[in-house]
Amino acid sequence: MHIDRKRALAAFRDYTAAYDPANPRIALKIAHTYRVARMAEEIAAACHMGKEDQDLAWLCGLLHDVGRFEQVRRYDTFSDAKSVSHAELGAHVFFGDALDGQGGTIRSYVEDTDEDQLLRDAVFWHSALALPAGMDERTRTFCGILRDADKIDILKVNYLESPESNYGISEAALRASAVTPEVVDTFYAHQIVPFSIRHEPADMLVGHICFVWDLSQRASIEAMVKEGYLFWMLAYPFTNEETARTFQKMDQHVRGWLKAQGLEVPSPSV
Repeated sequence: MHIDRKRALAAFRDYTAAYDPANPRIALKIAHTYRVARMAEEIAAACHMGKEDQDLAWLCGLLHDVGRFEQVRRYDTFSDAKSVSHAELGAHVFFGDALDGQGGTIRSYVEDTDEDQLLRDAVFWHSALALPAGMDERTRTFCGILRDADKIDILKVNYLESPESNYGISEAALRASAVTPEVVDTFYAHQIVPFSIRHEPADMLVGHICFVWDLSQRASIEAMVKEGYLFWMLAYPFTNEETARTFQKMDQHVRGWLKAQGLEVPSPSV
C-alpha cells in the first residue's frame, strides 16, 4: 500500500482548519495527533516492521482522533460518556455508513483502498476498553500499536495541559482529591480502569497510570518508561495525605513490575 504523507497531512490540515484554532481543546488534539502518529511509526520501526507498515502505523495515528473535533464542536467536551463515542464518530467521518468510502473523507487522505478495513478498525477501536475477539492478527497488531501510541501520549498530555483542560477541574481540586478504593484494587489487579467506577478526580490519574498494564508491545513499554510521564503522574503532589501515600505505594509497585520485565527504571525523585 502506498501512502503519500504529504497528501494525508494536507487533508488533515484542511479538515481541522474548519474548527476554531483559538480553542485550546482543538489545539491540544492537533498536537496530540501529530505526536501519536510519530510514536506509532517509532513503535512499528522498533518492532522491525518494513517501511510500508511503518507508514501505515503512522497513518493510523494521524486518523485516530479526528472524531474529537466534531465532538468538541457539537458538545464542547472530550467526555464520551457525556456526548458520543469519538472513535465511532471518527470512523463515520472517514467511511460514512459503508466501508467502500462513499460518504466519507478517507479518499482525501489515501487513494489506495487496500487497507480500508484495517484503518476503519484502528480508528473505531482505538479507545475501547479492549479489542474484540476474532480480529485477525495483522489488524490486531496495528490496532495495538495505535492504542499503545495513544496511551503513551495521553500521559504526556496530562503533563503538558492543566487539569482544567484535561478533566474540567481545578488543580487544587485534583491535589485534594481522594481516590476510590475500587480503582486502587483495579490498579493492583493490573487491569484497565473502566469509567463507570471513576468517582474522584484522582481516579483519572490512576486510570491513565494503568495504561502501562495494557501496552501490546515491549517497545511501547520501553517508550513509556523513556518518556517518563508515567513516573510524573505517580509522583503527583497531592495535598490529600492519604491519596499521596496510596500513590507512593503504587509507584513502588509499578517500578518493581517494570524491573521484573528487565527494564531500567529511573530512581524516584526525592
